Parts: sequence; structure tokens; C-alpha cells
Amino acid sequence: MTGTISMTDEQAAAWTDFCRDTGHEGPPAFVGPFGDGPELANELLALILIDQKTATCSRAYWYQVEGHKLPEAGDKCLILDGTGRPRCVIETVSARIAPFSSGDADFARAEGEGDLSFDWWRAAHIDYFSREAERDGRTFDLDEDVVFEHFRRIWTAP
Repeated sequence: MTGTISMTDEQAAAWTDFCRDTGHEGPPAFVGPFGDGPELANELLALILIDQKTATCSRAYWYQVEGHKLPEAGDKCLILDGTGRPRCVIETVSARIAPFSSGDADFARAEGEGDLSFDWWRAAHIDYFSREAERDGRTFDLDEDVVFEHFRRIWTAP
């Protein structure tokens, strides 16, 4: 992460509540929604809130472009819904950088999306990462490095 993370008053209040409730001190490692639009953000959030989604992957390039630090175990992130409202805090359990092509069925199940199959996961992520790369004027390559991150939900906004 470079610099201070910007939060709305509502987001900052939720982070303050999280810190008060858990005894955590310090800023979040990340504040934002999952996905690339409000509908996907809400869909993925719903899976997090029922603890079906306990993993995510992102292009390593995205962290560089967005100026975020790479995730590491112990990071706490404030996850927003599709309208930017704070909904929960997750804690990174583990993170590894590896080619997208190294993803497997166990990781696909942990992501908790679609029919939980590796084939669904692979196709959906190729589509998503291709859209994301295109916005950057790039092409997604199956051997591009991604961050495979496992997390757990540790707090839910009231």
C-alpha cells in the first residue's frame, strides 16, 4: 500500500467499531468491494457473509497499478458492498503469488463461487481477468502471476 487509505465517514466509523469490538489497532490493509461492479460486489459479499467464500485471487499486476501492498497473513480488510457501505472485515490467512494456471480444484471450492467446480472457477476468472487486463490495455495470459489468498471473516458490521 502506498500512502493512507481513504475512507468515507461511514467506513471510518465501521473501522472504529471493528477496532473497539476486537481490540485491533491500526489501519486496514485494504478498503473496498470484491469484483468490478456493484452487482458482482454484492454477489461475492453475500458468499463471504455466509462463510462460503474464504478465498480470492487477484492479478499481481493489479496491486502494482492500484498502489496496494500485496496481501500477507494477518492483514485485515474492510469489505464494502456494491454501494460502498462497510459490511465486514476479513483477515488474510495466507497468500501466495503463482501463475494463474497453477490454480486447482481445492482453491476453486474455497472461492465459493458458481457451482464450486474448477472448470467454472477457471472460466469465470479468465473472463474477469481478461476484462480487467483489457481496461489496462493489456492481455491476460494464463501464466500471469496472481495472488491466491485465503481469508476468514472476523467481524460483521451491525
